[in-house]
Amino acid sequence: MRTLHIVDTTLFFAPHSGGVKRYLLAKNRCLNAMPGIRHTLLVPGARSAWASPGILQQRAPCLPFAGGYRVPWRLRHWRDALCELKPDLIEAGDPYQLAWSVLAAADRLGVPAVAFAHSDVARLLGSIFGSLAEAAADTYVRRLYSRFDLVLAPSKSVASKLRARGIERVVRQALGVDAELFHPRARDPALRDELGLPPETRLLVFAGRIAGEKRIPLLCEVVEQLGSPYHLLLIGGARPGRRSHNVTELAYQSDPRNVARLLASADALLHAGVHETFGLIVLETMACGRPVVAIDAGAIAELVDDSVGSLARGDSVPAIAAAVHSLYERDPEALGANARRRVEQQYGWDRIFSQQLNRYARLTHRADATALAMPETP
Repeated sequence: MRTLHIVDTTLFFAPHSGGVKRYLLAKNRCLNAMPGIRHTLLVPGARSAWASPGILQQRAPCLPFAGGYRVPWRLRHWRDALCELKPDLIEAGDPYQLAWSVLAAADRLGVPAVAFAHSDVARLLGSIFGSLAEAAADTYVRRLYSRFDLVLAPSKSVASKLRARGIERVVRQALGVDAELFHPRARDPALRDELGLPPETRLLVFAGRIAGEKRIPLLCEVVEQLGSPYHLLLIGGARPGRRSHNVTELAYQSDPRNVARLLASADALLHAGVHETFGLIVLETMACGRPVVAIDAGAIAELVDDSVGSLARGDSVPAIAAAVHSLYERDPEALGANARRRVEQQYGWDRIFSQQLNRYARLTHRADATALAMPETP
């Protein structure tokens, strides 16, 4: 059986990167453990060298004030590096410069090109620069993604938006979670004491980039309205310490084991995003056996329902606070157990990546890759 070589490349691979980096590292680990599959990551770095057996860095300058992100300016070199790897399929993890290098390399090699639409570029630019920028980005996204053999969307909402823009070859491909790392056994009963909180504290948690779309001020307002004994733990900030009497901020946690400990030791995740394309932190919390409070909008509402958490029927402080109250009026432990069960049944990385292999097998006409895959989740 000839080895199927899959190459992923993306700009979203900085020291403090979030979900895309976690997805790619898990993919690299899982696929390289499968017989007949080889996976390589080509990512920006300080110099061109192998960072590990499956991760190749290509030299790219660091953007100032961008959290360590690097952007290549010699795209011809990136295309050539992709060609030298001789992949059977290439996946682009962002819609920027490298996506065009993927198309060029795939065309030269005569192999399929796949794009994973992890971000909604049009909405992001529209929120910053207005409707004209959003319309221009719509045109760009349609022009770019229409050239790929397949576009993967992490949620139904993203897939619908892409199809509405006239992109036809779109399928939903959920992300997953390491259900052994993110597990209820990571719970630490000493966390409240470590944070200087009373044992009866109702501890809510949020983890992620402290960016505008995460709506951190809204989360803080919700906890302020809830009052004692509620407390919010923010993970990922630049200013560790107490934000207020009922909000504690921790720095970015590079060790996923500690992230699992913090998530598993809180009562529930509190999330106020309405524009998430998936919400990997939601799955990681659910895998830890913890319920989720979120807003009934966007991709997160595809992961959370009343059996695993509580959805706010609006994005106001009173609506979210009412959803938190609703969670505690029921049985948070039972909801968390339901959440864990759902992850085990649908969202383990092994299952997710075997589903991806189904798609890759059809594109590469490799029946041997299909034999490794599990049935797809609707």
